[in-house]
Amino acid sequence: MRISEIEVRACRSSTSEFAASEMRFATIKEVEFLVISMRTDDGLEASSFGFAATSARAAGRIAADALKPFFLGKDALYRERHWHDYRMADRWWNHVPIYSYGPFDICCWLLGAQAAGQPLYRYLGAYRDRVPIYASSLVLESPEDYARQALEVKERGWAAYKLHPPGEDAFDLEAYRLTREAVGPDFKLMADPVASHNHQSALRMGRELEKLGYYWFEEPLYDVDLAGLRKLTDALDIPICGTEVIHGSHYSTAECIASRCVDLVRSDVSWKGGVTAVMKTAHLAEAFGMQCEIHTAILHPLELVNLHCCAAVKNCEFFEILLPTEYFDFGLKEPIEIEDGHALLPQAPGLGIELDWDYIENCTLEVL
Repeated sequence: MRISEIEVRACRSSTSEFAASEMRFATIKEVEFLVISMRTDDGLEASSFGFAATSARAAGRIAADALKPFFLGKDALYRERHWHDYRMADRWWNHVPIYSYGPFDICCWLLGAQAAGQPLYRYLGAYRDRVPIYASSLVLESPEDYARQALEVKERGWAAYKLHPPGEDAFDLEAYRLTREAVGPDFKLMADPVASHNHQSALRMGRELEKLGYYWFEEPLYDVDLAGLRKLTDALDIPICGTEVIHGSHYSTAECIASRCVDLVRSDVSWKGGVTAVMKTAHLAEAFGMQCEIHTAILHPLELVNLHCCAAVKNCEFFEILLPTEYFDFGLKEPIEIEDGHALLPQAPGLGIELDWDYIENCTLEVL
């Protein structure tokens, strides 16, 4: 199954526009993304969205110059070989961003699943056909806004809600308190201040979250602050969740698990290196009796790949979706199906839902 052609599209969403406050310090106004397409010599084709930060053209140029030549001519089924070979090639010269490899790996997995006539999660080895779903906020204007949004999520029948507060202790704590009051004592809530604390403030906030019955405390410090995270994990009863953006995929996550820097680890198909990396990380965590909570990949065509991975492992409790969904729910011909608080797995081969190529064509800035 030789890869005979690769197309890299740099795209900009024509439907989403953010308020500056919703993304904290980011300057993003519209969502930019890549679409990577692979064709094989035996007539199969697969495509994956890719993260592009604030510039699809820049991300696309990296993909076209560093990844496209590497994959052309290779057998799509030799995913493990490609992972190790590219890791060495990248160390020698490329040093690409963490989101560059993922869509190429995803395409290889989708090609294999299509050839096998199976939806991706069954090709991986299915554990379940539906996954409990939770909602994650953007940065909202007031503590009351978090409480209102959490209550709406609860009333939908979803499994949990996670706050992304702005990183100001008084505001954040008020948001945590009001949200708990709104949803009651039994609904699962998580706190993710996105590395806004130092150790002292994280310790104080963690103790408050314990009193409020929060389910986990995510990325309170930078993921690279291993000593600080270890101290925090030792001091608090609330589980500390981390490793979302630490470089090195499962290799660096292994040290975080072995030295108990965190209680829960993170992975995803976008920032960690595709399906191969997610499965390695999940199985690594399982061997240590630890959860690997697969975090949002933001764009719904990538979220769908995440969902397939969630359904192929036992030690991931939830499927995560960002709110408001209309910012990110584009690129698929049909929405991800949600029923009774669960995301349902599509049954068609490969990705299971077709990409919306009319939309993609309208969003394309450049083809590389």
